[in-house]
Amino acid sequence: MENKIEIYQESNSSIGINVTFDNDTVWLSQQQMADLYNSSRTNVVEHIKHIYEEGELPVISTCRKFRQVQQEGTRNVSREIPFYNLDMIISLGYRIKSSIATKFRQWATQRLKEYLVQGYSINAKRLAQKQQEVEYLKTGIRIVSRAIEEVVDDDNRAVFQLFANGLSLLDDYDHETLDTSGITQKTVVYPSYDDYMQLIATMYSQFESDVFAKMKDDSFDSSINQIRQCFDGKDLYPTIEDKAASLLYFITKNHSFVDGNKRIAAACFLYFLEQNNSLLNSDNTPIIDNATLAALTLFVATSKPEEKEIVKKLIISILNRNKQ
Repeated sequence: MENKIEIYQESNSSIGINVTFDNDTVWLSQQQMADLYNSSRTNVVEHIKHIYEEGELPVISTCRKFRQVQQEGTRNVSREIPFYNLDMIISLGYRIKSSIATKFRQWATQRLKEYLVQGYSINAKRLAQKQQEVEYLKTGIRIVSRAIEEVVDDDNRAVFQLFANGLSLLDDYDHETLDTSGITQKTVVYPSYDDYMQLIATMYSQFESDVFAKMKDDSFDSSINQIRQCFDGKDLYPTIEDKAASLLYFITKNHSFVDGNKRIAAACFLYFLEQNNSLLNSDNTPIIDNATLAALTLFVATSKPEEKEIVKKLIISILNRNKQ
């Protein structure tokens, strides 16, 4: 599709140009770039040739042909014309000699400087916040450790030890030393699609909603089967904990249902662990309590896609340590 955009503004006027949008970028023809920089098409073609010859940009990703209708005499003729993306447009702006191109370079350099300065300031602020958080965490661990040493009563000592373990887990999270894999390797029981659907059916009476567990698409089937994946004869998720953490993540993030995705994901997570005899400790107590289950599911739901691995590591770490 075509739109008119303002590339940049010069004094009280602006340079506007019709551009072709495709694949999340803009494309201009040789003549349009000549008009943009107040230069000749011949000059633009020469610079493009040098840019490719010098290896500054690859042809395959910066040049495409679009069919255009052009008038030749009394006829309209459809031809394929080469267009160039934003990378080429910017590169030309730094090569062409014209007053407009010079002002473009000044404008672009100023924008780059602003972004660099702003980015440095933001990163410096985040680093300071991170260092402060680490210091708070270390201080908390030191305080609890001292309290443990001073407490004589065994019951109180156990309570403090419980909090110390939690802080230790947060410390590992902060220093990116969480467990990368689970500890339970054995033959896996994979509940079927119907097994999971029967489990979900038992939840209807608990949640009064006309749209609870109503399917949006077929992604639920994909979610429960992804943990079966193998590569070169080896499981991509080698342990029970890896599979359980991935199952909770996939069901939560795929949003397969109109309503109840987080509740369904948590229930299926527990069901998978239970079917594989991994939900209870040797003393028949659950390895994960209600509050932790809710917190982990919300943690998954509010996470960003790029945080996927750290989210799964946290789940795996909790499952591993609660079994010990």
